Amino acid sequence: MQGWEIAVLIVVPLVTLAVGFVLGGLFRKKQDAETFGSAKSEAARIVSDAMSQAEAKKKEAVLEAKETIAQQRQELDKEVRERRSEVSRQEQRLAQKEESLDKKTERQEKREEQLAAQLEKAKASLEEAESIKAAQVAELEKIAGMSKDQAQSVLLAQLDESLAHEKALRIQANEQRTREDSETHAREILATAIQRCAADHSAEVTVSRVVLPNDEIKGRVIGREGRNIKALENLTGADFIIDDTPDVITVSCFDPVRRKIASLTLEKLAADGRIHPAKVEEMFAKANREVELEVKKAGEAALVEAGVPNMHPDITRLLGRLKYRTSFGQNVLNHSLEVSFLAGLMAHELGCDNQTVKLVKRAGLLHDIGKALDHIQEGSHVQLGVEYARERKEHPQVLHAIEAHHGDVEAKTVAAFLIQAADAISAARPGARRENVELYIKRLRALEEIAKSFAGVDSAFALQAGREVRIVVKPEKVTDDQMTIIARDVVKRVEDELQYPGTIKVHVIRESRVVDIAK
Repeated sequence: MQGWEIAVLIVVPLVTLAVGFVLGGLFRKKQDAETFGSAKSEAARIVSDAMSQAEAKKKEAVLEAKETIAQQRQELDKEVRERRSEVSRQEQRLAQKEESLDKKTERQEKREEQLAAQLEKAKASLEEAESIKAAQVAELEKIAGMSKDQAQSVLLAQLDESLAHEKALRIQANEQRTREDSETHAREILATAIQRCAADHSAEVTVSRVVLPNDEIKGRVIGREGRNIKALENLTGADFIIDDTPDVITVSCFDPVRRKIASLTLEKLAADGRIHPAKVEEMFAKANREVELEVKKAGEAALVEAGVPNMHPDITRLLGRLKYRTSFGQNVLNHSLEVSFLAGLMAHELGCDNQTVKLVKRAGLLHDIGKALDHIQEGSHVQLGVEYARERKEHPQVLHAIEAHHGDVEAKTVAAFLIQAADAISAARPGARRENVELYIKRLRALEEIAKSFAGVDSAFALQAGREVRIVVKPEKVTDDQMTIIARDVVKRVEDELQYPGTIKVHVIRESRVVDIAK
């Protein structure tokens, strides 16, 4: 709707309202005709003025509409010009791209033509090379007197033989290098551990000697009709040997704890001087309590010395009993402490964490715990120790180390391997144990006999107290590659057939000698 139309719509109702108002007033009053005529004239004038104003408003509205239309037309023309300019620029860019694509397509086509030409040339060269190769192969087959397949078979056979020899040499070299490196590192660890450990050892036997104040005490010990000595032997379970040795009574018993109790009982009776069956029972009870207390203190002291806390009280008491137990002349408690120290030090040198080091030391201290039971229960000390520790809820790794320290089962943990090594070191070091000379000689002879039983062996010698065996082979019957096999076979038989502490080194020697005499 245009502006003048709006003005007409506003003005006409106003005029009509004014006319109605005037006419209404004229009709209401109806006083005289003159007044009515005057009002009519006035109304006509008002209507005329309103029409004039409406016409003027109409003209103004028309002018405003024209101006608005002209302004919008200018803006539209401007926008059209801008869009035309943008379209022109886009057309220019598209034209440039098309031109660039045309150039690239042309270059690509040229490159493809060049590649096709080169490919054809390469095919021709390949065909020429194949023909030359075929001619050369035919000529070589003619010269060699064999076909290509036959030549390949011969070459492969020679290569296999060469590789087998090379492989044997490489294996031997790698094994030697690995063995040297590992032995060097192991020696450093073992030397460090042994240097830092100095456990005392005492050699004991199955008898103890009790020194008496005087020789008269022997008669009192025997008593009337031997009642005192019978009471002693029945209570203690030990044998009291009274001979011509002055002022000495020998106490014999395979159980070291019972032997200690019997010796202490005899010492108390000798010191008191009053010896009769009732006094024997009294002194035996006192000696028993003292030894049990000493056993408990020995077990607790061993735990403190080894740095192993939180041990079951039963295991602590049993550990203390090892103070009176010997094996091959070696005190078992001192041996257990030494194994604990050595294994712990080696675990630390290997970089194990604190938890593993503690488990290793605990396993080392308990590895021979069964030796406190094997004289009163059936079974090996390994089986007895494992069962006793298992009933007291020991750690599974400790149980495995106890079970594996003599090779009864295969070692599968770090603790088990370290306990095996530490046990062998403690048992094998010079002066730690006493062996029967006859058994020692038999072991050396058995070692030499095993080495001599292999084909091609000329002689064998056990050296270093059985820690090393040197085998001299016949060079015309044994090759260098076979030497490695002989060494491994000897090691396997020694491990399967002999029992020995520590390790045994096997040397295989092969040398050729040429001797001539100048006359």
